[in-house]
Amino acid sequence: MPELRSLDPELSHRLRNDPLRHLRALEAACHNIASESRPGYDKENVKVKVALAGPVGAAASSPRNLTSSSLRQLVCVEGVATKVSAIKPKVVKSIHFVPNTKQHHTREYVDATDPQLGLQAIDGSGRELPDRIINITTSVYPTKDNDGNNMETEFGLSTYKDHQTITLQEMPEKAPMGQLPRSVDLMLDHDLVDRIKPGDRVQIVGVYRALATSANGQSTSSGVFRTVVLVNSIQILGRDISHLSFSSNDVHAIRSLAKRKDILSILGRSFAPSIHGHDMIKKALCLQQLSGCEKNLENGTHLRGDINVLMVGDPSTAKSQLLRSSMSVAPLAVSTTGKGSSGVGLTAAVTSDPDTRERRLEAGAMVLADRGLVCVDEFDKMGENDRVAIHEAMEQQTVTIAKAGIHASLNARCSVLAAANPVYGQYDRKRRIQENIGLPDSLLSRFDLLFVVLDQLDADTDRKIATHVIRGHRFRNGNIRSGYDSDDDNFDDESDDENDNDESPSHSIWQRSHNVVESDYALSQAHDDDGPHSSDILQHEFLRKYLHFAKTRINPTLTEEAREAIASGYAEIRSRQDDRTLPITARSLETVIRLASAHAKARLSHTVEAEPDVSTAMNILGFALYHETNMDAVQSTESQMKRPQVSDVGETDDEISPAKRTRYEDENDDMDENLNKDMESIEGMVKERVLRIAEADDIPMSEICPGITDRDAVQSVLAQLEKKNVVMISDDVVMRIS
Repeated sequence: MPELRSLDPELSHRLRNDPLRHLRALEAACHNIASESRPGYDKENVKVKVALAGPVGAAASSPRNLTSSSLRQLVCVEGVATKVSAIKPKVVKSIHFVPNTKQHHTREYVDATDPQLGLQAIDGSGRELPDRIINITTSVYPTKDNDGNNMETEFGLSTYKDHQTITLQEMPEKAPMGQLPRSVDLMLDHDLVDRIKPGDRVQIVGVYRALATSANGQSTSSGVFRTVVLVNSIQILGRDISHLSFSSNDVHAIRSLAKRKDILSILGRSFAPSIHGHDMIKKALCLQQLSGCEKNLENGTHLRGDINVLMVGDPSTAKSQLLRSSMSVAPLAVSTTGKGSSGVGLTAAVTSDPDTRERRLEAGAMVLADRGLVCVDEFDKMGENDRVAIHEAMEQQTVTIAKAGIHASLNARCSVLAAANPVYGQYDRKRRIQENIGLPDSLLSRFDLLFVVLDQLDADTDRKIATHVIRGHRFRNGNIRSGYDSDDDNFDDESDDENDNDESPSHSIWQRSHNVVESDYALSQAHDDDGPHSSDILQHEFLRKYLHFAKTRINPTLTEEAREAIASGYAEIRSRQDDRTLPITARSLETVIRLASAHAKARLSHTVEAEPDVSTAMNILGFALYHETNMDAVQSTESQMKRPQVSDVGETDDEISPAKRTRYEDENDDMDENLNKDMESIEGMVKERVLRIAEADDIPMSEICPGITDRDAVQSVLAQLEKKNVVMISDDVVMRIS
């Protein structure tokens, strides 16, 4: 259609306003050309069908935009197929035999969905007869001829065509907030049937028509017609329809940003800047957006690459807001709640068509979110039978239906992000973790990561949260949408010239974060490799582009060193007997592989390395497995293991639980084997170098352990020492104060 519009605008306009008449002429011309090139090809009454592709207007519309002004016109509609009926044969021409006269009679049938309805009849030469109009015929087989003789139907000689009905619903991300999604019925004939499955995202071109309800073409007294689309062509769209356009500047900025060593930290703090803390959870959600590498083996085994995350914790800890932030970043996301959804609503259901009384398949939320993200809030409120229904969809990523004589398997290749409250409303620290969570191990093992989010009673943390919230209200733009911060900082009266770096506002990928507390801002300025954007965050649209680019363009493979690191790390966590949140099974091994592959995607690397990919994956998994109370103690991906080393500077042994103390003492025995990979060794080296500094003396930060390549780990240790009043950091200079 775009090519025809540029070649002959007048013909394109006539085709759009009177499509059926022009399509019949176009198919007749194609039939003549095919007959000349291949004589005899139509000996079995084969007819050429012409399909029109491309948007009819400026862009494809949704079922919500189909109004009475679109009737009898050519339309292009995009949506998700939710209901698919069975394929039924529809009679086109019947042949009847009269035994008394030994003659055959032929009769053709035209119903309300026939494209020929309302057109002028044509003669043998293809010319239109202005005095004859094709009308609806009765669908009842004749039993007697005009003379009253009985007739027998020759079913073997009659002609039939395949017919199927599909319900197309507008895409969830395009539906207005607070309104039910609109849908339209599609009529498919001939070779177009059996092309669409429930959950498929399609773009169809067809004719929008109002159906007459009676045989004579008249509607009922109410004057309300049923409207359908007579499909002309079908185009299956990709699952990850993001509508993101990448310019050369975007690709250059993405590749230059991926070279930074702290790329995951940048993505984490840019993910939900309006939420304070939860640094490790934000990084994990970024890795969930990137996902691992899906594998389909030759023997038919499917290994999922999607990452499932569950957050359990106290109320008012921003769990639901993190879900909303993930939905705003993901190209395709479907939201639901535990109490407001059933098992069949999440997977698939077999329904009965009220018109034809036939059974048909209806896709659920996880099928509609194929290649996307499913956010389930209030996961603990879901019934036990409903939770069991999603077991297959979470691991095998398929939904198998065997009901009412229908046996089908639908794809549900989606990530699951769930949030739940503990069994007792608030997390009871006197009980075991499993008693607080209250979910069976068969379901927990299907989650790659489980984070326990606690509401800490700490005056310093409360003060930071209050400052963060107040700053968010102070710099809030009234024109932005809810769910994420504004990308426009022009309303800020403060000078921001130092962060411009000669970048035009249209091509800048950074935005200033107004939610940085002064102490955190001073610490962030101490990064020697961050430059002027050490406290800035990425613009929301660029963050979506970066994650989509890394997820779709990069498919990393494991190196031999990464395999050994994954195997040794998995054996280590299997041997631990500490109280953990998730059961350690073979699925945990695949979790490490998925997290490491996602981190390699974040670096735009085609190989998964032992450092930093596997080490970061093990740190995040270790945080999810063994972290219990100190949510604000984590400052980076390596900070889970550094708390006991700083404790002997300003923290007593009584502040560490016996289980943690035992684990830390066991791990410190092997500290000298791998200095650059083990966080305890890095922390010991930094601490030893700091203690050699004379009191009231200072040293540039770059001279502290210059042989350590992971400068983020060095900065994290120095930040902890500064909190204990051991050192003071100012302008990339470390001063010993005690």
